[in-house]
Formats: sequence, C-alpha cells, structure tokens
Amino acid sequence: MKQFIEAGEFVTTHGVMGELKLYPWCDGPEFVAALPRLFFTPEGGRETKVEAVRAHKGMCLVKLKGVDSIDAARPYIRKVAYFSRADVKLPEGRYFVQDIVGCTVKDADTGVEYGVITAVEHPAAIDVYTVENSGGETFLFPAVPEFLDTLSPEQGVVTVRPIPGMFTNDGGNDDAD
Repeated sequence: MKQFIEAGEFVTTHGVMGELKLYPWCDGPEFVAALPRLFFTPEGGRETKVEAVRAHKGMCLVKLKGVDSIDAARPYIRKVAYFSRADVKLPEGRYFVQDIVGCTVKDADTGVEYGVITAVEHPAAIDVYTVENSGGETFLFPAVPEFLDTLSPEQGVVTVRPIPGMFTNDGGNDDAD
C-alpha cells in the first residue's frame, strides 16, 4: 500500500493572502482540515504545514505555512497535494479508494474470480466499483451490503455475492451461449 495518498489538486488562488482552492479527491473539507501537513510528490518529498482549511462551494480553501501572498501561492496551482497515511486513522472497516483499486473480485460462495477493480465512483450514497475481467469486459458493481461480502485490501481481495447476470454482458441471462 502506498504511503502517500492524493488529497486533491490546487486549482487556483483565493484572495491575495495566499489561500489556495483545493479540489478534494478525498472525503472533503473536513477530512482535509484534519491533515497537519501536505506533500507534493507521490513519494512524499517536501513537507508543507497546513495552517488552516475551510469549506467554500464544494472546495477547500487551504492556507499553507509560508504562503502569504498571491504570488507565493501561484506556483502551487495545478499541483496535486498528498497526505501521509500515518497522519490519518480510519474507522474499522473503512479503506482508502486506492487500496481497493487493484483488488481481485471473487464470489464468496464459489470462489469464482470475476475480475479486478479498476475504479471506484461515488455517484450517489453508495460506491460503485468498475470491475474488469480477463477478457477486457467491464461491469459496474454496487458496493452495498446485499452484494458486498468482505473487503480485504491487505490480501488484495474483495468477496461478493452477486445476483445472476451481474457479471455478464448478455442481458442477465447466465445460460446464454
């Protein structure tokens, strides 16, 4: 598992005092506000302290230590900000999206492998996993308790209990030739 995780991307400055607008790729402003520091490479690199964060129209307004003017803020525009996994404590049973992407999806009852999770989307109140099989076909899997058995990113496996047709492209007819 990667040590540094994407928090979001700085998209523009805000005001003249060095604040930056961060488009969050994580849970949102509250999550970002709890981060003590940010990094600017996937390997960590230079650490920058976070002085303040506030929500603003679905974005985060971030004040970084030492960035006190619009001119000092401009070099951060279009930069991805990362946080350290060590700075965050997730509740039991919760995982970072990047830990789920790449997991093999298996049937909890039969052990049949359906494919690998290639993306996680959040179109509504539930997550939807994109699962790609070995033939390159993709399927959308709603990650709801009725279908999702266990998440085990540490082992690289997600077990599921799908309804018939969920992992076929034949209109739901599992007996199709």
